[in-house]
Amino acid sequence: MGHWSDKGLRGSTLDEMINLTTDIYREKNLGLIQKIPTPITPVRIDDKTRQITLAYFQQQSTVDYIGVVQSIPVCFDAKECAKDTFPLMNIHQHQIDFMEDFERQGGISFLIIMYTHRNEMYYIPFRDVKRFYQRGLDGGRKSFRLDEIDTSYQIFNEQGVMVHYLKGLQKDLSEREE
Repeated sequence: MGHWSDKGLRGSTLDEMINLTTDIYREKNLGLIQKIPTPITPVRIDDKTRQITLAYFQQQSTVDYIGVVQSIPVCFDAKECAKDTFPLMNIHQHQIDFMEDFERQGGISFLIIMYTHRNEMYYIPFRDVKRFYQRGLDGGRKSFRLDEIDTSYQIFNEQGVMVHYLKGLQKDLSEREE
């Protein structure tokens, strides 16, 4: 288990941008997406403020977001990366298993990765995530490079929507039908 303060607020910028996006999608009746809270185990609580001052992440969280977009079940995880290489150790086996099971039930799973040093975001279809992950399990690279992903899935800030991933979802659906 990881200590909650070890991770700081890593990922919070992207999460906040996605949370604002999901609010807009809900207001426009485009989708209903929920942020799944990361389960923690409190260890120490300040007696005066009743705030948690020490806690540990519970290992088996699933993905960051889950919901429905125009009657299509979706789940995804949001990751930030400060280099052009994304380490697969940032995706856990139980997350891969959950996304695979979700797809088996007719849902769509994907990652949203923000390359912070480039200020670029990408929708990564689960089929690609799984391929990269399997390559690592098979003894290959335990990461994937930006030049390995399909950059036509780049996510832009459009029409006041900070992380407009619905275009990536539509492209993903279209490619599955081919």
